[in-house]
Amino acid sequence: MNIRLDPRTKLYMILIVSAVVMMSATTPLLWAVRIIITLVPIVLLIAEKRYASAFRFFALYTIALILTFFFLSDESTGIIKSLLTGYCGIIAQFLPAMITAWYVIRTTKIDEFISAMQKMHIPDGITISLAVVMRFFPTIKEEYLAIRDAMKMRGISLGGGNVIKMIEYRMIPLLFSCVNIGDELSAAAITKGLGGKIKRTSVAVLKTGAADIVLITGFTVAAAVFVIFKYFV
Repeated sequence: MNIRLDPRTKLYMILIVSAVVMMSATTPLLWAVRIIITLVPIVLLIAEKRYASAFRFFALYTIALILTFFFLSDESTGIIKSLLTGYCGIIAQFLPAMITAWYVIRTTKIDEFISAMQKMHIPDGITISLAVVMRFFPTIKEEYLAIRDAMKMRGISLGGGNVIKMIEYRMIPLLFSCVNIGDELSAAAITKGLGGKIKRTSVAVLKTGAADIVLITGFTVAAAVFVIFKYFV
């Protein structure tokens, strides 16, 4: 079951999740709020039938939480435990925003995104930059997979066990591809009418539905509860 959301709702989700994860969770209630708003984009990925991405994010986040709550503590000593504590802290702190951003990138069409940005009266410079970024990372992933397949066809697997060859055969072609892809995406955005003096029209029809209202309300309440119980209670 696909849940069609307005791009403005998705941007609001990123804003709330990013704001919440930047504030430390110090009580079980605050952790519960953070975990709930993290699970929402994972559930939305499942609804979009992106099971692999949802499973990877869920597994990574769950492992980090289990290690943080049950195996690591402030009294942990040793280099390994210190590294694990720092790693799990970073995952628990930043992964929720990454999950939400990944959901937005993978489920939002560029024309819908641009139309939403124009309705919010965002300057074209910001709109073009974000539109290019949204297409940049998925395109880079496809380019890397193509380079990897090309290397396998030539009998080069994992750089032949040589780190220098790995950089030479994969990273250098990927870096050149990044430069070309960025230029091509920027040119494509301008060709579609962005940045011109005449207001750009769009065939994408944006409509706020029941799912948008539920999510906006839920995320607003979650953010309010987090702030109130962290700073005022």
